[in-house]
Amino acid sequence: MPVHHATLTLRPRGPGLHEITDVVARELSRSGLARGVATIFCQHTSASLVIMENADPTAQRDLEAWLDRLVPADDPNFAHTLEGPDDMPSHIKMVLTRTSETVPFDQGRLLLGTWQGIFLWEHRRAAHPRTVIVTFSGE
Repeated sequence: MPVHHATLTLRPRGPGLHEITDVVARELSRSGLARGVATIFCQHTSASLVIMENADPTAQRDLEAWLDRLVPADDPNFAHTLEGPDDMPSHIKMVLTRTSETVPFDQGRLLLGTWQGIFLWEHRRAAHPRTVIVTFSGE
């Protein structure tokens, strides 16, 4: 079974959801594969990946606000603050979400639902370059 593997360097503008669907789709096109499975993996412990609604940005803002209420930055009970007060909250947010997503593809197109997009979720306040590995297996 043919496999196409690529490393993507992303530069989110700061905290929040950043749609990467088009970046993944372009790499799928480069792979030349028509049908199979895409695995998208984030190599970080303070950022994550989610599949989320991409049509109405208020859905994204509501999700971000909910997670911020669940795991607030600047919590004085965290000991792990070496990189700042958002250090431990960013790790917890990553654990509560995902570091990888799997999406089938057919006819060279990701089989996402009508309102679905793939998002890198940056959990740190400061901008950090992020590495995402995409692997397409198929034919």
